[in-house]
Amino acid sequence: MNWYLKVLKDYANFSGRARREEFWMFTLISFLINIGLSLIIAVIPELFILSTLYSLIILIPTLAVTARRLHDIGKSGWTFLIILIPVIGIILLLVWWAQDSQHGPNSWGDNPKGIGNTREIDQIGRY
Repeated sequence: MNWYLKVLKDYANFSGRARREEFWMFTLISFLINIGLSLIIAVIPELFILSTLYSLIILIPTLAVTARRLHDIGKSGWTFLIILIPVIGIILLLVWWAQDSQHGPNSWGDNPKGIGNTREIDQIGRY
């Protein structure tokens, strides 16, 4: 749940990097909320507006965490547009989303796991 809330706090933050755990936990909790809303709508169809509102509210954070996840593996957030290619696009995105973080810093910042990050302060005293 903390990962879900973290993404919501970074509502429209498209810069930086997002770990696999952050991306997939946000996706899982969002999926479970959608299932819950679908069950409520199945019982009370007049409440369909809840699902619509939730989808609109969650759209920007979903795009932002997706872009940050792609940054984490060294790809531009614009790479998400590959989803427009039927079948191949979603398969390729799933493979990329499942990849481990790029070790060390890349164009979008330090590795969120801390693996491979080297800062000048850490190098003091080393030859």
